[in-house]
Amino acid sequence: MILDELRSYGVVPVVAVPSVDAGLRLCEALLKGGLPVAEVTFRTDAAAATIAAARERFPEMILGAGTVLTPEQVQRSVDSGARFAVAPGCNPTIVKAAQEAGLVFAPGVCTPSDIERALELGCRFLKFFPAEAAGGVPMLKSLIAPYRHLGVGFCPTGGVKATNMLEYLGLPEVGFVGGTWVASGKLIEAGAWDEIATLARDAVALAAQR
Repeated sequence: MILDELRSYGVVPVVAVPSVDAGLRLCEALLKGGLPVAEVTFRTDAAAATIAAARERFPEMILGAGTVLTPEQVQRSVDSGARFAVAPGCNPTIVKAAQEAGLVFAPGVCTPSDIERALELGCRFLKFFPAEAAGGVPMLKSLIAPYRHLGVGFCPTGGVKATNMLEYLGLPEVGFVGGTWVASGKLIEAGAWDEIATLARDAVALAAQR
């Protein structure tokens, strides 16, 4: 299952690519760093085309779509070959569209009410967002407690970085973390592919310590 594959790496780079060419160069860098995973966010117009092109050129990459906010984006995610998708919030319309499309989908949550809404919609793996701004590891621990017996899993995203990712990964319910630090917008715009490869390699090694 795709979530098990993502858990095996422990970290998913969250990226925004300005062009398909930059997206492909990014994938090359992540592969070089031993991290064949990326959440390509729909914050740029190049997202869907990048996923499609990268899926063809790098079939070993596990590519997902991020910031999926509309049913149309759900369909574009599927058409481009995304293997999973995530959203910052829990919108029943989007969850239903993803379920109907057979797309592995993690809605965003940061309150008990969010979690209960997601559970009612049949979701069992959730994005905790914005992780650090919402209270970080202590907040996530508190959120997990009433729902642990239901087998809910989480992917913390938002403010997660190399200095705190192990704290999140130390929680049994956390399958993996999402973060922009591995391939930030500045690094992508600068074409700092070697630096991104190094950060990816470091993230993989760090995640292996959990």
